[in-house]
Amino acid sequence: MKKTPSTFHSISSRREFLQKSAMAGALLAWPFSALPESLKGVSMGVVVHSYGMRYGGKISSERYPGFKDALDLMKHCHSLGAAGIQTTVGGWAEDFVKKVREEREKLGMYLEGSISLPKDESDLVRFEKDVVLAKEAGAQVLRTVCLSGRRYENFKSEEDWEAFKERSVQSIQWAEPIVKKHQVRLAIENHKDWQAEELARLIQNLGSEWVGVTLDFGNNVSLLEEPMEVIRTLAPFAFSTHVKDMGVKSYEKGFLLSEVELGKGIVDLKEAVDLCRKYNPQVTFSLEMITRDPLEIPCLEEDYWITFPEEKAKQLAKILRMVRDQSFEGSLPEVRGLSGEERLALEEKHVVSCLNYAGKELL
Repeated sequence: MKKTPSTFHSISSRREFLQKSAMAGALLAWPFSALPESLKGVSMGVVVHSYGMRYGGKISSERYPGFKDALDLMKHCHSLGAAGIQTTVGGWAEDFVKKVREEREKLGMYLEGSISLPKDESDLVRFEKDVVLAKEAGAQVLRTVCLSGRRYENFKSEEDWEAFKERSVQSIQWAEPIVKKHQVRLAIENHKDWQAEELARLIQNLGSEWVGVTLDFGNNVSLLEEPMEVIRTLAPFAFSTHVKDMGVKSYEKGFLLSEVELGKGIVDLKEAVDLCRKYNPQVTFSLEMITRDPLEIPCLEEDYWITFPEEKAKQLAKILRMVRDQSFEGSLPEVRGLSGEERLALEEKHVVSCLNYAGKELL
């Protein structure tokens, strides 16, 4: 039979359907009750965003009941052999703080908080209260971000970007005396906002031993920076980490970017861990494996470059060569087309697989 374009489309669609059906069946049959031997005693924690679908019970499920709070997250991660958790701490009540501290001490886990910077001087009371309660719960490091979105999506002019930088520096300057007073470290994440050199310069200019970095191993690929260049630049300032591996594939406007299971992407995880330990032997390693559809990085579109006043052709060419030469084999992880139960199963599979890899290969 002669294959027409419509025939090819039908074959392709059927193949994709069969692949997704097979994956869905495998997910629902995955033996989550069997903890791999290599996970026992692993010294890696889990970031709350690794359970973005399960935390808060966004999807109803009996097999994967939602985590209503940090206690649920802590207990589940302990059951997987994780060493600790990093989770949001804003707005905790004192009685809940006591429960978290007692559970953390009983399980022997570390706790890191995730906290919002003060928006203005009137917000300092809220910020200090969150710091105090997080410390009472046992947190010694508080991760924060300056931007909740993505630099290339949030800002429509260079002026908007410059105004954001000024606000961010001011917020950090307001926060620094408070964390210094309570002797808790504030760790600013490279959150698809600061390029590595920009964040390093910000930390150096502040000159405080109480303000450093939560080093995310993969975010800055979206800003056309190679992972290891970012890690080498920011490791000297790292108080905590978001450990992840990244997969890339080209698409018509640039490239697609996804968190993938550890050991399957473009990050040299062993070198990254060794570098962080070299500069800070007490640094924690927390898994941030976000299960979602691939992010589109439209670096071939003019609007992408608005906040980069010096367009760097060599930098673009370098990252696109990396995408070409290290393109992820097979399909990047995605959740579109999966049922709620299948999404939760994939999320859990990713977390367990990454912890298993860390226990055997990294920590």
